[in-house]
Amino acid sequence: MKITNTYQNLIDSIGNILNEARQKAYQQINTILVKTYWEIGRYIVVYEQENNEKADYGSKLLDMITKDLRKKYGKGFSRSNVFNFKRFYLKYKKIQSVPGFLSWTHIVLLLSVDNNLARSFYEKECTVNHWSTRELERQINSMLFERLALSKDKKGILKLASKGQVLTKVEDMVKDPYVLEFLGIPEDYRYSEKVLEQKIIDNMQSFLLELGKGFSFVARQYRISLNNKHFYIDLVFYNRILKCFVLIDLKLGTINHQDIGQMNLYLNYFKKEEMSEGDNEPVGIILGAQKDHVLVEYALGGISNKLFASKYQLSLPDKHLLQKAIEKAIKEKNL
Repeated sequence: MKITNTYQNLIDSIGNILNEARQKAYQQINTILVKTYWEIGRYIVVYEQENNEKADYGSKLLDMITKDLRKKYGKGFSRSNVFNFKRFYLKYKKIQSVPGFLSWTHIVLLLSVDNNLARSFYEKECTVNHWSTRELERQINSMLFERLALSKDKKGILKLASKGQVLTKVEDMVKDPYVLEFLGIPEDYRYSEKVLEQKIIDNMQSFLLELGKGFSFVARQYRISLNNKHFYIDLVFYNRILKCFVLIDLKLGTINHQDIGQMNLYLNYFKKEEMSEGDNEPVGIILGAQKDHVLVEYALGGISNKLFASKYQLSLPDKHLLQKAIEKAIKEKNL
């Protein structure tokens, strides 16, 4: 490492070393804690098997374990935590299968996901994208796996569970619906497209998380000028994985054929004027509060550009309904 002779560089270098050491120490402590909790869970399960007792959440055995551990070893042994130690061991029979990046809080969130395929998906995505616990919780609550899985066949669902979301074609990155609960707009609140756009700008980090992998923000109200007429694209992004611009137009009501025609114009302009060497064709996504599927199907017919119409919703999905839908799909596909 090159050592410089300015005082500020000295302080910065010391700070970098300290931060690196602290991060390594934190990771080591986390790894030890996670392994310890897994071992505690294993001991509880072995005791259950040998003594024909169950440490279920409301059982006397779990109450006794919690009480005695807390009395002897202090904090950290709440009933829910001790129960999670047991669940942790039962869900991950090999401690080596637990990614080192995951903290105990990450693991507790993953344990809340009953479906094994969904849990595997969130685990892979969390590890690859280094989601914080807050980001992981949001993706679980928005039922990202279920939203992506509903449009896939048996092979696609298994791939989603084992590898996470892999972007190989444009269709892989498009969702329907997009969940925008983080904007904090009540369902019955009267708002304008301008307000919706500003809310997205104010919550850009959360919006990028919802868009998915590889997105970076380029511009808002991107102006296009044709024969002295000016058009404005609400939001422009670039996806570094698929190497393409992604144009988003926001609509308050139902998406109509004029919206589709306008987005097609934007895409044609970007293909001729904005694409650079190495770029793939731009993608257009019209986000509307409602979508007439029949109208959209006919309006998109014959359009060669990569253009999609998706709904957005301002609240989290109905977990019960979406869970039933995905369970039905999984059953029909014999998964």
